[in-house]
Amino acid sequence: MSWFPSSQRRPIPYKQLSKEVIHNGAILPAENISEYLEAIYNVKPTSRLANLECPAINVTRYKSLKSGKPSPKRPAPSSPPPVPSSSTYPSSSSSLPLFSSPPSSLTPPAALPRSLSHINPDVEIRYFFALDLRNCIKLLPRLIGSIVEVIQFLGPQSCALSIVEGDSPDGTGDVLAALRPSLEALGVRYIYNSSTVHSAEGNRIAKLAALRNMPLEPIFQGTLPMADDASVIFLNDVAACPEDILELILQKKTLNADMTCAMDWTYSGEDPTFYDVWIARGMNGDSFFHIPSNGNWGEAHNLFWNAPDTKSRFESLRPFQAFACWNGATVFSAQPIAEGLRFRTNYDKKGECFQGEPVLFCKDMWWRGYGKIAVVPSVNLEYSITNGRKLKKLKGFVSDNVANHDERSDRIEWAGPPDTVRCMPTWKDQFMQRWNKSLTE
Repeated sequence: MSWFPSSQRRPIPYKQLSKEVIHNGAILPAENISEYLEAIYNVKPTSRLANLECPAINVTRYKSLKSGKPSPKRPAPSSPPPVPSSSTYPSSSSSLPLFSSPPSSLTPPAALPRSLSHINPDVEIRYFFALDLRNCIKLLPRLIGSIVEVIQFLGPQSCALSIVEGDSPDGTGDVLAALRPSLEALGVRYIYNSSTVHSAEGNRIAKLAALRNMPLEPIFQGTLPMADDASVIFLNDVAACPEDILELILQKKTLNADMTCAMDWTYSGEDPTFYDVWIARGMNGDSFFHIPSNGNWGEAHNLFWNAPDTKSRFESLRPFQAFACWNGATVFSAQPIAEGLRFRTNYDKKGECFQGEPVLFCKDMWWRGYGKIAVVPSVNLEYSITNGRKLKKLKGFVSDNVANHDERSDRIEWAGPPDTVRCMPTWKDQFMQRWNKSLTE
């Protein structure tokens, strides 16, 4: 078996990629910025910066994802392709509003990317990495380091990295801004913007939706040549290994899925708890574990208590279909984004459930005919380096989890949407609502 080790990924010292002098940032001195840049490009366990040691990339497993000869740029279609006909799906001419209220104050503050002289504009983007990051500088060596390693493996010219940074007080923005020369030297199209939108103030879901839309602006506006089969890799601030990212991309391809998600966890005690329970919904329309009206998470260990088939696949670490997921990291087709799909808040005037923007995103994916959504339980993520180590020790690395898997057993018999989906505006206020409520009115 051939491998592409993390410790031998043709280590390219940052200083070899970029001769630009690092200047002091708004928060961090140049010396600290340089230390983070070196750690991102050469992840070493001996570094002063805490990190998560990851397995080597299995070239044999993931080689089908690598970009070959660059594809010529195709003209944009005059109109999006029609969605599959169904009694519950709209026609291709249907138009959905992006927000239930005007988002005029929620637009990105910075301009979209300038053209880059050393990047071939005729190479189509197959992999579009998108992130919203704030106050997560300790994660950058692992998170951005993994992304850089994956990009090097897939082929930099076919990748774009779009990051929106949220006015971080810890220097996250200083490091992300300083990445530009080295990423462009690799051949990556790097789009970096800052935002002053704070989701804790005002309409939280509307602002979170706006923040998720911001890094996708190059796709919305058609400023990058996107391949027909392009994928968006959208990551939260998680301690992700390169193989975590590659496995989500691979499963999207082999399952012929429209969207794949990881499983994300948090340590509120000694044992990890599934984190994204407010967002994720199974094919029975229910949450991944039961939360009673008093908000107690005492049953968090009993995942898929009322979905035996899903529970069986989860416990055997096989992909399973879901109505909605996000779970810290997701890979989805760029096509619906190019066709007009946006993150949004709920249509309150139509009686639509108040819920998180990823649930609504998945709901709109189903509505547009992109309902092949899968969770990949071999990919397990946490939100800190320390707990990430604990989680990998407990749940296993991807390479361990899939060692004896075969593609046939991973296959999913895709089903239509559930009739109803659990709505949880609050833990106390829970009810089932028709899955396409507000979209048919």
